[in-house]
Amino acid sequence: MKAPTDVQIIHQGGEPAFAVIPYEQYLELLAHEKGEAYVPHEVVGLQIKKGLSLIAAWRVYKGLNQKQLADRMGVTQPAIAQIEKAGVKAQAKTLQKVADALGVRLDQITK
Repeated sequence: MKAPTDVQIIHQGGEPAFAVIPYEQYLELLAHEKGEAYVPHEVVGLQIKKGLSLIAAWRVYKGLNQKQLADRMGVTQPAIAQIEKAGVKAQAKTLQKVADALGVRLDQITK
């Protein structure tokens, strides 16, 4: 989830009473409460418009290039390129490392 930088606090009687957050963040919070995998519309859009795999779309959404993701995972950039290829079945431990490096849940990159 992106950090909530555009939260609006509404006060009543001088005390914080309500927090207004962007709808996208609200949907993500709801999915998290239900234990569901949440994939932002922007990630899905990158998959559809640019033909990216789900992992590649998440990486782009998070503002990372392949080298940066590789560095976070302790692997090479060509390894990331291979993982991001559509139809490639990476090992579960590799996918967990990808999810950790992207700051997402495993089911968000595998659904």
